[in-house]
Amino acid sequence: MTEIFELRDVVMMKKPHACGTNSWTIIRVGADIKIKCNSCNRIVMMDRTDFVRSCKKVIAHSEPGRNAEPEANDTI
Repeated sequence: MTEIFELRDVVMMKKPHACGTNSWTIIRVGADIKIKCNSCNRIVMMDRTDFVRSCKKVIAHSEPGRNAEPEANDTI
């Protein structure tokens, strides 16, 4: 997988989870990647290299600016 992945991206893994789905949401990015199953909400943590090897593709990217803090309105 050569795509760049970010927090809250939905990815498809090569092998399905025990519940039958292979759709996961990324909930932590760093040296380790933490993903949550979109069907049964099970959380799995794995090394970044293992994640890149077992990830098939990014299904949906997170919304741009979703992680940003809301701006304060300048009303007086």
